[in-house]
Amino acid sequence: MPNNIYKHIELTGTSSVSIEDAVQGALARASKTVRNIRWMQITETRGQVDSGKVVQWQVTLKAGFTLED
Repeated sequence: MPNNIYKHIELTGTSSVSIEDAVQGALARASKTVRNIRWMQITETRGQVDSGKVVQWQVTLKAGFTLED
């Protein structure tokens, strides 16, 4: 098994549905232009509140991908 080298990028996803939906959306969009995403780490979670209810989630995450040879 070779030793992998990873590079990471920071992404921020938003969703009016859920935190998970915000993360999935960010990773799905990044996967269109970044190959080999292997891991992610949520670094920050925020929400927009209107009339006492959360109306939008915003999640910042690091996503790591392997470098190609």
